[in-house]
Amino acid sequence: MILKRADSFERDFLRLPAHIQALVEKAIRLLAENPRHPALRVKKIRGTRNIWEARATRGYRITFNWEGEVIFFRRAGTHDILRKETK
Repeated sequence: MILKRADSFERDFLRLPAHIQALVEKAIRLLAENPRHPALRVKKIRGTRNIWEARATRGYRITFNWEGEVIFFRRAGTHDILRKETK
């Protein structure tokens, strides 16, 4: 897998508490190893063409585009980021 991060993802990530950053990194590793890992609960975001979400924790998500072997991380944060993705 090729992993890329948008500037918006990096900004979001740096604003997260350190313990959440570690859990987001863990989710990214899981996603790279097995995109269908049940802990991630990966699903397409309704109302978008090709934006997906994965669970980092119960209250935090990461969003990404997924094409072939490339995962492009878009945003990281609470559920509020999901609303931003559908605009």
